[in-house]
Amino acid sequence: MPARFHFSLEPVLELRRIREREAMVRVAEVERERLALEGRIRTLTSDADRARTELRDCLSGPSRQMSLRGVGLQANTMFSLHGQTHAGALALAGVLRRLEMARAALLKASTDRKAVERLRERRFDEWRHANARAQSRADDEIASVASARTLAVEANAASAKHESESLEIAAAERNWQ
Repeated sequence: MPARFHFSLEPVLELRRIREREAMVRVAEVERERLALEGRIRTLTSDADRARTELRDCLSGPSRQMSLRGVGLQANTMFSLHGQTHAGALALAGVLRRLEMARAALLKASTDRKAVERLRERRFDEWRHANARAQSRADDEIASVASARTLAVEANAASAKHESESLEIAAAERNWQ
């Protein structure tokens, strides 16, 4: 039974797999943060657009029922929403930078893992070929031994037959004399 393959760098490979999974988790966390910020920015933009439309309707409408104080409050709300949208966009820019860095770290971790896996595959192929060569040598040795035995048995049989024939000839010669 051939020996089992043992890769001496298996702990390194496992560590690289763990680091890659951790990098994947970091990318997913930052991606979730990005999606949440984008959703928040969309909501703020929608609210600001709605506030601007309401203010425009109040100022240009025929009834002009809104007081100056109401117009000021509506304008403040609209500007506040725009400010929050701008702050969200700045925060999103930071998150996008972090996402880019997290993806780069994931790419490096994947590359590092794949390098060790390729090394493992090469070593496994070398081990498998060495086992095949050893098995072939063992098979050749067995065939050589079997062939040598067969030749020895045949030689012994031929020698015994020759000896038996020689004895028969000698006996026949004695009988003729």
